[in-house]
Amino acid sequence: MNKILKVLFYVLTTAGVVLMVRLSLPYLAFQPEIDFLRTKIFAYQLWHWRLSFYVHVFTSTFVLIAGMLQFSRYVLLKRTRLHRASGYTYTAIVLLVSGPSGLVMGFYANGGLPARISFVLLATLWLLFTTIAFILALKRQFERHGAWMARSFALALSALTLRAYALSIGLLHLEITPAKAYVLIAWLSWTLNLVVAECWIRCGGVKRLMHQYRPQS
Repeated sequence: MNKILKVLFYVLTTAGVVLMVRLSLPYLAFQPEIDFLRTKIFAYQLWHWRLSFYVHVFTSTFVLIAGMLQFSRYVLLKRTRLHRASGYTYTAIVLLVSGPSGLVMGFYANGGLPARISFVLLATLWLLFTTIAFILALKRQFERHGAWMARSFALALSALTLRAYALSIGLLHLEITPAKAYVLIAWLSWTLNLVVAECWIRCGGVKRLMHQYRPQS
């Protein structure tokens, strides 16, 4: 069962990475009339929001790839340098680029105050969890590091789950207004991810991942 869930995790995450690339490519035109930007006419005029948006969009793929490598047992046990490199890459992008840009965007989110609170809280927790994970790695408390990385990556995956929930609501033709649907999606996109991550941690997921791992001095 664990192997099936692991394969499913990597398949869905890889598919999500491909989706993010496809969704990001149109924004290379740097025009305000493209997809999501059509709803951000006011915010697009603000240079700090515009910079945050493009930075956030174009780094999302690298965050997902680097984060996914962190949870590969093969990479952890057999390719330690790749594990460390991907960890440093993930941490640097989240703390210096994606996290701060996401925080800026959160203050201008669609959906009113409830959605803004959700996205600001998401970005804040993402920065916090990633910082804690990095500090624990430096202290060589690797099992605790793994747990906080799982929480951090769960928040990173909100970029995918948000779109999945939006698609599901459309396919199910739920009787809910667009505004209420967006607020619902804004909160579900990361809170449910954290619940799943916490269950995985408390069910011994980190211990199984790190079984036979011998840290290098």
